[in-house]
Amino acid sequence: MKVKALSRSTAEYTRETKSDIQRMPRNVNPELHPLERAREYKRALNSAKLERMFAKPFIASLSGHIDGIYAMSKNPWDLDSIVTGSGDGELRMWSLSSQQTIWRAPEAHRGIVKGVCSVPGGSSDRFLSVGTDRLAKVWSRSESAIAADGVTPETVATYTGKHAFNGIDHHRTRPLFATCSSLIEVWDVDRSEPIANLSWGADTINAVRMNQTEVNVLASCGTDRSIILYDLRTSSPLSKLVMTLSTNAIAWNPMEAFMFATANEDHNVYIFDMRRMDHAVNVLRNHVSAVMDVDYSPTGQELVSGSYDRTIRLWDVNRAQSRDIYHTKRMQRVFCVKYTQDNNYVLSGSDDSNLRLWRARASERMGAKSNRQRASVEYAEKLKDRYKFVPEVQKVLRQRNIPASVKKASQTKQIMLQSRKRKEENERKHAKSEAKPRVPERRKAILGVTSR
Repeated sequence: MKVKALSRSTAEYTRETKSDIQRMPRNVNPELHPLERAREYKRALNSAKLERMFAKPFIASLSGHIDGIYAMSKNPWDLDSIVTGSGDGELRMWSLSSQQTIWRAPEAHRGIVKGVCSVPGGSSDRFLSVGTDRLAKVWSRSESAIAADGVTPETVATYTGKHAFNGIDHHRTRPLFATCSSLIEVWDVDRSEPIANLSWGADTINAVRMNQTEVNVLASCGTDRSIILYDLRTSSPLSKLVMTLSTNAIAWNPMEAFMFATANEDHNVYIFDMRRMDHAVNVLRNHVSAVMDVDYSPTGQELVSGSYDRTIRLWDVNRAQSRDIYHTKRMQRVFCVKYTQDNNYVLSGSDDSNLRLWRARASERMGAKSNRQRASVEYAEKLKDRYKFVPEVQKVLRQRNIPASVKKASQTKQIMLQSRKRKEENERKHAKSEAKPRVPERRKAILGVTSR
């Protein structure tokens, strides 16, 4: 009598690397797994709890400045370096990998350093700085300058303006840079005088930014609450937007040439499309004090903002609420923020003289991951995304520890906004004549747009 038995080789169900872990066959028939949804929900809740448990965004505080940090610049061609300028006129270049100063100029300017920017080029080690001493200087990171600690290195070039500078930015390809004071001056690096002066009724210009995609367009914001776009080809303004409060900083989207974000004094970040500026594309509203700086991530899908309320917030460009908030007990007013070029870190400079390094995703751990680790992380992310609207999971994902002062100010601000809205509705309800029409939230802060 012959008996036939099912058999298979051991290699079919044994892992190649670890022989003690065996692959188990699994039947995916849904009738055999009636509790699959409950199992997934439990895994999603556990994944959300683990994310908040391991959320430790702060990495390091880079100390060295003895005054507040008011200017910061990243080099798109060098992922490791960052340049900062402080209130006592000192410039420092930092290495993010070693978290050390690799270059410094103790007396770069007489007064506050108001702006720094890198000179484009893959092999270029030059950068520019401006200050309230009416000087724009070009610096080079040379070996002698690194070795001479405590001695201000020689400048490559110096340009003298007629007014105290408030900001600077360099053209992406051409040897041009723009400075702002009571007007915008466009300089050629080979000339000692500006080649063009741009203005449209602004008192003092807070910031100027050149578009890195549409390279002939630049934007500026002034104390007269205006945001003005200029064309370098004709040396003339394109359009002017007037808001209810002044704008402190501008950032262009690196992936969408027509989009830019503004940091406003009314606690909000506004995203505009330069082709139609009569309304904001999105309004990001979570800060409880003036927003001092804003910057896009290299992907163009996220923003980071620093505020006078001593916090940093990270945003999705398509959502009105921040996805995360960063703060420490010792951090003071934040005046400059930047995304690193690898999209993994965020930098902030505040007036407590510290440059802080943060993770862009609070619970993410850096370093190489095995295939199993990567698959586990991706599976957890999919679960959280699938169950993010379930109340229990949503509550865990939204929970943040907020400073008491920010929480109290946020509650007070919410009461004020509700009261204002209720008053407008009552006026509209009981008005004898034609009622004032409702204004969309994305148009409320805009007083007018003028084009040329």
